Amino acid sequence: MKDIQTNTNPQLPKEDFYKELAEQIQVITEDQSFWVTNLSNASSVIFHELNSLAYFQEKPINWAGFYITNPKNDQQLILGPFQGKVACTEIQFGKGVCGTAASTMQTQVIRDVHQFPGHIACDSASNSEIVVPLVVDGRLVGVLDIDCQEKEGFDDTDRIGLEAIAKIIVDNCTW
Repeated sequence: MKDIQTNTNPQLPKEDFYKELAEQIQVITEDQSFWVTNLSNASSVIFHELNSLAYFQEKPINWAGFYITNPKNDQQLILGPFQGKVACTEIQFGKGVCGTAASTMQTQVIRDVHQFPGHIACDSASNSEIVVPLVVDGRLVGVLDIDCQEKEGFDDTDRIGLEAIAKIIVDNCTW
């Protein structure tokens, strides 16, 4: 196994931080194609690295992980690898932020989850959320979900950076 550097400079501007984070995700996924392994390591790196970034010191991340399209019901997400507190185990497409991202296959950047119609409150500490769809050949295989304890925790820079990371994960896994 390669030696993995997971200490991104916490003072970097967010754009540069996401470039370094993408490089880390590339390294931990490029020689392993099993999606469970890659999503497990990716959720750990994303959770810890985001919380090391100076910006997120004021807006801590409390959950980072994945929901996978249920192989027995293609209109439902089931809990995958994650870092954080116990989470909801099933989410229907179109329900909550994750289900909306799944049904639209579009990234959802929610500045205040309490204002989002149908928000599913798995952790009462979450106040903002970003969900990035994982799409392979036009088919949703899952979503990357990250929750922040503060409102307005995510912006367009996060969206762009996390969409690039999601693409690396999708490209390096066998689904």
